Amino acid sequence: MSRTVKSIQNDTIDSICWRYYGRSSGVVELVLQANPQLAFFDAILPMATDVLLPDIATPQKTETTINLWD
Repeated sequence: MSRTVKSIQNDTIDSICWRYYGRSSGVVELVLQANPQLAFFDAILPMATDVLLPDIATPQKTETTINLWD
């Protein structure tokens, strides 16, 4: 289910993705595709700009243990 959020002061697309999805790598591009109008703004979005956040599958974390002394 997609969600629309409003930007806050000094917000960037990257910071919105980090807040909502918990990551920005690979997500910023998808948010920009869903919001082509954001390309007309500078890196810092104007306050109260609507940003549509599409549903993005969250990859499952695979835990890897590294032992330094093996």
